[in-house]
Amino acid sequence: MNKRNLFVIITLCALIFSCGSNADTKKKHFSIKTDNNQSKFKLGETIKASIANNKKIEIDSVVFFLGDIRSNSSSGFTYEEKLDNERLGKHLLKAIVYFDGEEEDIYKKITLLNNIPPKLYKYKIIAEYPHDQNAFTQGLEFVGDTLYESTGKNGLSSLRKVNYKTGEVIAKKDINRKYFAEGITIVKDKIIQLTWQSKEGFIYNLNTLEKTGNFAYNKSKEGWGLCNDGKQIYKSDGTEKIWILDPETLAEKSYIEVATHKKVKSKFNELEWIEGKIYANTWQKDGIAVINPKNGALEAVIDLSGLREKVTQHSDLDVLNGIAYKKETKQLFVTGKNWDKLFEIEIIR
Repeated sequence: MNKRNLFVIITLCALIFSCGSNADTKKKHFSIKTDNNQSKFKLGETIKASIANNKKIEIDSVVFFLGDIRSNSSSGFTYEEKLDNERLGKHLLKAIVYFDGEEEDIYKKITLLNNIPPKLYKYKIIAEYPHDQNAFTQGLEFVGDTLYESTGKNGLSSLRKVNYKTGEVIAKKDINRKYFAEGITIVKDKIIQLTWQSKEGFIYNLNTLEKTGNFAYNKSKEGWGLCNDGKQIYKSDGTEKIWILDPETLAEKSYIEVATHKKVKSKFNELEWIEGKIYANTWQKDGIAVINPKNGALEAVIDLSGLREKVTQHSDLDVLNGIAYKKETKQLFVTGKNWDKLFEIEIIR
């Protein structure tokens, strides 16, 4: 390569890099300033914000958004919003500033929290039933008296029908060893099953356990737990998000984020829909979180400490995971990964 060509290539690269850098680092004229630079707000509080305009540029108008929702309560160049039933978690407060025939989008990260601490519940064991010690439980759900169970680990993953009173596996479908199966939920005559990191889920016939289809994840990177309310499907992915899926296409439509009065929470595993709330195992915790599906508020924690000590102790014993509810009789059951017992428990409020 001659020197002239080399010089041209170097010059072009420098121009491209320079243009890219300028585009990425374009300095904003304005910023959003909240009172006392506050970034965390609780339900019942009021967010107050204004436009910081250090260059004293003449502003024509400003439009504020909380997430995707345009504010109707802003006045002039200020924003004021009392929090009521907003979804909790991380949000962007956005402003579009119009000035001198131009417009500029500016953002401020804020976090919305619940205004009530979670209640703490305990439990009482009602009954104990045998459970397959080799089942690495990932999903658990009743249809009538039949318990459906999803088990995990590569090469050991399965979908099962179980007689919960005896622990007998009535039917079992082994999953391809390349998949690490996760949570399940049942919608009408279909079983929906997640995989952990393969970004793919499966659909089965409820009666035969035959696979009838599959589906891809969208924005979520992993699959952890599933439940449904009869209209929508809820999916956890290990983050603070619980995704809301379309029951027909299984596409991720939106999400809630789980939060207490202090912070946003994550690592929700197996899910179960119980009397209008989402009950969720928290990975590596001996408890169940009770979550409001409308706004993500973590309303209560069921302390299940001591339950793990009541099963046979062995080298493969793992964490609490598995919640199943018989809504006809209002019975609640829990188990864990490689536990040899299924427990029926009563919540003590």
